[in-house]
Amino acid sequence: MTDTSPITYAAAGVDVEAGDRAVELMKAHIEATHTPQVVGGFGGFAGLYDASELKRLPRPLLATSTDGVGTKVAIAQAMDIHDTIGFDLVGMVVDDIVVAGAKPLFMTDYIACGKVEPARIAGIVSGIAKACAEAGTALVGGETAEHPGLLGEHEYDVAGAATGVVDASAVLGPERVQAGDVIVAMASSGIHSNGYSLIRRIVRDAGWDFTRDVPEFGRTLGEELLEPTKLYTAPCLDLVTTFNGDPADQQIAPDAPVRGFSHVTGGGMAANLARVLPHGLMATVDRSSWAWPEVFSVMAELGRVPQADLERTLNLGVGMIAVVAAEEASGVVAHLNTAGQRAWVMGEVSEYSPQDVAGAGDDFVQGAKGVDGGGVLLTGHYAR
Repeated sequence: MTDTSPITYAAAGVDVEAGDRAVELMKAHIEATHTPQVVGGFGGFAGLYDASELKRLPRPLLATSTDGVGTKVAIAQAMDIHDTIGFDLVGMVVDDIVVAGAKPLFMTDYIACGKVEPARIAGIVSGIAKACAEAGTALVGGETAEHPGLLGEHEYDVAGAATGVVDASAVLGPERVQAGDVIVAMASSGIHSNGYSLIRRIVRDAGWDFTRDVPEFGRTLGEELLEPTKLYTAPCLDLVTTFNGDPADQQIAPDAPVRGFSHVTGGGMAANLARVLPHGLMATVDRSSWAWPEVFSVMAELGRVPQADLERTLNLGVGMIAVVAAEEASGVVAHLNTAGQRAWVMGEVSEYSPQDVAGAGDDFVQGAKGVDGGGVLLTGHYAR
């Protein structure tokens, strides 16, 4: 017999009231990120941001970026810990903007889930808001979408987009990099948000549970793998202002000491560094200048992962890189360390020809993610 009872939105699996409760729970966290530039408050169809401050720059350029967290969310779901994943989202988005020397102004987020559980959604957004506050970026809006039948009841995914500004004279990038420049590494807080498909496969094949206590970590495997992404926004922007100057006061010279940044995300350190080097120049990176954090050593040994594959996938302890003038390198390292960001010199830039890297094999990377840029040669052995 055919069921003739009416079909409601709730019967289809969407709980509008739960969505409203989630909004109320997250409201205070979002409003805490609002600066005086945020217009109209919370709850509008679109977030409004007063861009009058851009008038202080001679030629302001808008910078934008979007990203997600990837399969790291599966570990957050397995551990039922949801208030740290927001740092991963913000880090992946705003620190891509910083690479151009731009200041992130505002961000929006998107959460898709199988079923709205208000406390869980509020936990995710609280992490996003705390990270935005640390980065000095207003969280001006977002969307939570319930997708029953597409996602499981306890499944969700997150994504975000941000907009920043930089003056045309202050844009950082390959055109500033010169032979003789120095490569400065900034330490990561762990795996960050890239390579988790590899990590989860290693853990699965080893038969490890995320609740397993790992002596090398001093905590459970899941807690270690959920270590939030380090945010580099503040130290990088402070570095640019300190060494290059403020474009509102003066035009930034093409040979200003901070030449560029590379955010080490998907593809590993060498491939991302190659993207910010000009064609014809090569960074020679000394592996012995740092030791891997324990999480990388444990995962590499557990999965018997070849070093070349690790280098193409994980950050191996380096989350952000600065390319700087040689005469300012020691000052840059000291400045970052004083600000609480561990940093060290890891290599230098030089001219090269194909003959110079013949036979280098996996130790040499040139061109990545559609950018026909410079090259990176990895030398030596890690200090682990």
